[in-house]
Amino acid sequence: MRKKVLSVLLASAMITGLVACGAPEIDSNPVAPAEGGDTTTTTDGDQGGDTQAAEPYNLEKLYIIVDGTLTATVDSGQQEFEKQWEEKVGAKLGHAVDLIIEQPEHSKYAETVSQILATRQIGDNDYPDAMIMSASMFREYQTTGRLWDMSDAYENAQFKSRLRFFNNDGLKDAQGHLYGIAPTRGNGCVTYVKKTWLDAVGMKIEDIKTFDDYYAMLKAFTEQDPDGNGKPGTYGVIAAKYCNIGEAPYINYLAEFWQGAYPAIYQKDGKWIDGFQEQATIDALKRLNQAYVDGVIDPDTEEAGTKQAREKYWSNDQSASAGCFAYWAGTWYKNITSNMIKQGIMETGNEMNDLVMLPPIKEIQDTWGGYIDREAPVWVITDDGDGDSSREQAIWDALIETMLDGDEVMTLWVYGAEDVHWSIHAEEFQTETGDDKKITEYKYEEGEFHLKPSPNDPNSIWKKNHLDPILTIVPLENGYDDPDPIVIAGNEFFNKYAVPAPAGASSAKLTEVQSELTDAKLVAINAAVTGEMTAEEAVQEYVDDFGDVIDEILEELNAQ
Repeated sequence: MRKKVLSVLLASAMITGLVACGAPEIDSNPVAPAEGGDTTTTTDGDQGGDTQAAEPYNLEKLYIIVDGTLTATVDSGQQEFEKQWEEKVGAKLGHAVDLIIEQPEHSKYAETVSQILATRQIGDNDYPDAMIMSASMFREYQTTGRLWDMSDAYENAQFKSRLRFFNNDGLKDAQGHLYGIAPTRGNGCVTYVKKTWLDAVGMKIEDIKTFDDYYAMLKAFTEQDPDGNGKPGTYGVIAAKYCNIGEAPYINYLAEFWQGAYPAIYQKDGKWIDGFQEQATIDALKRLNQAYVDGVIDPDTEEAGTKQAREKYWSNDQSASAGCFAYWAGTWYKNITSNMIKQGIMETGNEMNDLVMLPPIKEIQDTWGGYIDREAPVWVITDDGDGDSSREQAIWDALIETMLDGDEVMTLWVYGAEDVHWSIHAEEFQTETGDDKKITEYKYEEGEFHLKPSPNDPNSIWKKNHLDPILTIVPLENGYDDPDPIVIAGNEFFNKYAVPAPAGASSAKLTEVQSELTDAKLVAINAAVTGEMTAEEAVQEYVDDFGDVIDEILEELNAQ
């Protein structure tokens, strides 16, 4: 059998100009087919969708590309995940399917996928059948002719009668085509605050109601001694860059500063506008600049990725850490507290008291109405362009239909491999955390569902594989839903304040220049925050460079 997991050399530069668009950026989620120049194949009429095959397609292998949201990596049980997937899917379909997973580096995912699709040919053994894609990537690629229209497959899906979230209906284009499916709803970010730091500066989370309150908290964290080491040096907040400009909803990591700003092309009062040119964006950049001058934002924020920001937040060296960190709700509430326990800065059993969540401040409530629920990542299936949907339907049946079966295969995607990542068999084990090697013991009876220590870290309990069971569009029906009270509390908190993200834009011209706009906005944001330019100058430079193109895009969108 061929080697299952391929090693990928990361692209040194993003591929641009392929099928009239550049490769998009991605943060925390999924994948898309890239433009491939002369490799692009289009079909006459609808792609897939209505076309019926004369005979069923014999799918012998399924080649997928995934990002870091599949946590069963090569080092943490991916081989066992593949083996069990092949066994269970083979039993469902009545024939064997060889699952091949390619997992590029998460932070370079979009860039790498763009190169893969630009250099590999449709029909080659290493050409992807399906991929994960972020919402922003999906919008860029859905107009390229590279994705299969799965609208008929979705309407006729076995899982359709069990849907509890209907977010995929909103992914259809104006003609009713559906080029990707989100197996979960989006989820969003909340602002986490260290309770011990609040106590140290004499503040309470319930008193942080406005931006002035929030900013006073950041200044107290920065200027006083919240970590108790006898000297200042800590920061108010850290984030993965000043704006998550490569992926909607963009403002989620520093929502208190961005408030009602939305630095992207979006629909407002029924009209498409460029939010980057709005006064709200200029005001947000001024607030961020003041925070930069006052030193309340960790200076690493300018270049930090999500991994760096997370690890600095829960580091056992709190002397250069921050008190606030906005990140994903639910499962990540558990992940953050678990890592704090592992680093010895929090004790088991007191997690929800030691790390608290901040309700949206008044300015966010007055503009958006709450924390923004992002557009969900999607799975896409590549279209081979032969006018026959038999291959694509076979991929759907093997991948998507089984992923949402509510039972054995869905459990693999939610939790990973049985007796590797989770088990229902009686067992005892223990973990050691912190510098003092504190021991936590676990004991389970036969038949009791539980998560096991991570394959690559015996002192960390496995959390999930790819799908969050609370967010899936269909329920997991075998009783193995996540019982963790921290995850439940995190999801309930976010759901209480969640509001839908603005509809994202999709047009041929926007797809063509998206990567250039993203780069230019990032440059402008950094220049304004660090004081290289005023906020007005930074936005004006962006308008000078791209104003005519943006006007063309808006005219195209508003004419649709």
